[in-house]
Amino acid sequence: MPARRFLTAEGRNLAMLNYEVAPSLLSAYVPAGCELDSWDGRTFVSVVGFQFLSTRVLGIPIPFHRDFEEVNLRFYVRRRHEGSWRRGVVFIKELVPRHAIAWVARQVYGENYVALPMRHSIRGLGSGSAMASYEWRRSGAWEGMRVNVSGSPALPEEESEASFITEHYWGYTRQRNGGTVEYQVEHPRWRVWHATGAWLKCNARALYGAAFSEVLSGSPRTAFLADGSAVTVRQGQRLGQTGGTGRAEVVGPGDAQR
Repeated sequence: MPARRFLTAEGRNLAMLNYEVAPSLLSAYVPAGCELDSWDGRTFVSVVGFQFLSTRVLGIPIPFHRDFEEVNLRFYVRRRHEGSWRRGVVFIKELVPRHAIAWVARQVYGENYVALPMRHSIRGLGSGSAMASYEWRRSGAWEGMRVNVSGSPALPEEESEASFITEHYWGYTRQRNGGTVEYQVEHPRWRVWHATGAWLKCNARALYGAAFSEVLSGSPRTAFLADGSAVTVRQGQRLGQTGGTGRAEVVGPGDAQR
């Protein structure tokens, strides 16, 4: 039986900048019970900016916290479960504009959320040329990311890079005690535009650490804009201590850090 719904929302206008990295860069971040996932022998990190709209937590709309931006740095893993693979993402850092959102995510899932002033701009969707940008204010200056696209969105081909990037339906969080929290993310397949141009402008060393500074200072290998959809995030479960294959235990507020 699926875990209880924790969060429901509309996840829209997902700008995705994808950088190829050496697997050794990510090995220390892989949660117990998971292994790095790759596409065509390539390992990726992605900077993803998007809008959360009509957000509800445990079915309840929270005043002034329903519509907001998020920008995250993530990579891709998989976990063997009952003879098949669960493909998921691991978040290295997530930016949101409200302190209460960051606090809840840290308490419930143990995610590395940071609250910063944020803004976005979406222009031209439905026309021949469009753009999406997400910005955050840090150390007194605005930083940000942008994707330019043209044409119409389409479902990515099976086994394509765009399909790999957009179709991971589990989240994994490494805990301070060495354990892992797993949670399910439900959404239909997204249509994507392939970018005609994309950039990330930030102090990557200060924001994400020296390990990611060089790769994020270069150009992304690929970039997409996904239209998005309704999204459901299920309540997290702490995996058993036998390589992630033991009994799962439901995680409640405050439990994720144990």
